[in-house]
Amino acid sequence: MLTSHLLSGMRSARTIARRNFGIAAPALQKASDPVQQLFLDKLREYKSKSVGGSLVDPTPEINRELQQELDKLSSQYGGGSGVDMTKFPEFKFEEPKIDPINSEQ
Repeated sequence: MLTSHLLSGMRSARTIARRNFGIAAPALQKASDPVQQLFLDKLREYKSKSVGGSLVDPTPEINRELQQELDKLSSQYGGGSGVDMTKFPEFKFEEPKIDPINSEQ
């Protein structure tokens, strides 16, 4: 049972790796079409500008809109000043009070 599950998992991982390589391999090679090569060059240039997960060439208006959306999401989901919304929430469960079954009255 475990062996068959392990083998099926390995087969699916191999299939996924093959698909990903099939998608990425043409992008890594030199393009034969000049338009395609231009597209790849511009894509690499754009990607190199977005280091660190920040926006590429943001204007003050775009930054303001982004901050407004983040503030709106923060207020909708319990955030506020001083609350780290990237941290997983901590849950506190209190022990319920249970009435005894054999209580004398």
